[in-house]
Amino acid sequence: MVASAGNTEVVVELNAWGQPVGDPVPGWTPRPRPTRATLVGRFVRLEPLDPAGHGDALRRGLDAERDGRLWTYLSFGPFADVGAWPHFLDAAAASEDPLYFTVVSADDPGAVGLAAYLRIEPAAGSIEVGSLAFSPALQQTTAATEAMVLMMAHAFDELGYRRYEWKCDSLNAPSRRAAERLGFGFEGIFSKATVVRGRNRDTAWYAITDAEWPRLRDAYAAFLDPTNFDPTGTQRVALGTWIDRARRDHAAHGGVSTHPGARTSSRGSAAPGDSGTTAGC
Repeated sequence: MVASAGNTEVVVELNAWGQPVGDPVPGWTPRPRPTRATLVGRFVRLEPLDPAGHGDALRRGLDAERDGRLWTYLSFGPFADVGAWPHFLDAAAASEDPLYFTVVSADDPGAVGLAAYLRIEPAAGSIEVGSLAFSPALQQTTAATEAMVLMMAHAFDELGYRRYEWKCDSLNAPSRRAAERLGFGFEGIFSKATVVRGRNRDTAWYAITDAEWPRLRDAYAAFLDPTNFDPTGTQRVALGTWIDRARRDHAAHGGVSTHPGARTSSRGSAAPGDSGTTAGC
């Protein structure tokens, strides 16, 4: 049976009753859950959240954004009550899902952000990145991009997951721009998905699959290569350009997008790395 996937025709297998069925996944087994491993890059390390080791520096970094907009779309913070911050850190450090990491700068070894794996589904091979709280020192930097790439690479290359998700409030424009810039495919809006801080949240869904990952991985590597930056640290070729090349290559080799609504961001920046990630998802 031939079916349409976007502008591409694909062959779909039929079962004994003539019903279309999904592709077989030979030898599939549930994937291992992520552990509290340290992920090391050139600009950042992601370390398992340690309240004693990271708490004070992380609080100072997040408090540097004094107008409070960092917390608008997050389910936690801003920790105005005495004891709220230590309580959050202790609970987050003990959690398995979300599994929290601290983003630590390689240049100035201090905690500059939080990130987590969540909605971890080993049986399906699906995992989400979220709970992103980046300090002003990390926002819109090459280090922020590298932190996201490290987490993706660990999920796909080391743990063997099939699907990597990014979800955020549909009104959170910076988070949506960041997802698009990183090459996530847009999959739609889930209306009235939840209630956060007493307000409705429609959730925007994005994802990258294992079929797309190898060429996106190459695009990230090309972007992060030292030769892609001039002596001032300004990018020579924007990440979006590398990702557009990867997508064209994917299509030229017969690849089919698994995201009918996928689009890329045309937003470029002279700022190094410009991840657009300011408040989490």
